[in-house]
Amino acid sequence: MSVVRAAFRDECERLGSVLRTLDRSDLDRPTRCVPWTVADLLAHVRTGAGRLADMLAATAPGPAQVDAAGYFGAAKFVPKVDAARIDAARIDAARIDAARVEAARTEAARVEAVPGGGERLAERTGALLDADFDRTWRATLTAVDAHPADRVVRTRHGDAMTVTEFLRTRVVEVGVHGLDLAEALNRPPWLTPTAAQVIAELLTGGQALPVGLGWDRLTLIRKATGRIPRSPAEQHALDTAGIRLLAFGG
Repeated sequence: MSVVRAAFRDECERLGSVLRTLDRSDLDRPTRCVPWTVADLLAHVRTGAGRLADMLAATAPGPAQVDAAGYFGAAKFVPKVDAARIDAARIDAARIDAARVEAARTEAARVEAVPGGGERLAERTGALLDADFDRTWRATLTAVDAHPADRVVRTRHGDAMTVTEFLRTRVVEVGVHGLDLAEALNRPPWLTPTAAQVIAELLTGGQALPVGLGWDRLTLIRKATGRIPRSPAEQHALDTAGIRLLAFGG
């Protein structure tokens, strides 16, 4: 649990540091996760990072049935579930934006007559996003720390999983979508070493990659999740070594 917990904490802290630098125009940028904008994708990540607190408040469902690898199965990516995921992110993004607008109005009344106040007002977008996300992921860790690592929870898809395994899926969500956000914002990827380790081990099942591939963990994650394509030669090397990378959706 300690490695997974550290990875979740590190990746959330890193994302928070990015959120503090965003302005309104950044939130309207398109992402590769069509039809989501940066605002929509951030809302999705924020919701996912906060799920465990409510799950742990519910009664434990019984023995665990799947691990993190099993969680990322075909049933999570059928059109009906994808549509629900898209709608939920847009609703949450609208909620966050409404809160941002209201806070901005309050702030505007305070700084209207202050020289340079407009610049400080623009900075509030990132500060509000960071504060909201910070509260969310820290509440998750507080809930996690109050339970044993093998405590079982039930996901919204009906899977019974240990806290550790579900938290591992949260590292994937924050880390991989962090790559999508970095791309949309035209920034270098900010994936943390701890998160990269957890995600890479999940994608490979803990198997060592063929040396000839020359992939670092970031490249592995990008290629395994379809962010960049694998060449026929790379796929042949994986097949020859008997490595089947985890494929989201089955």
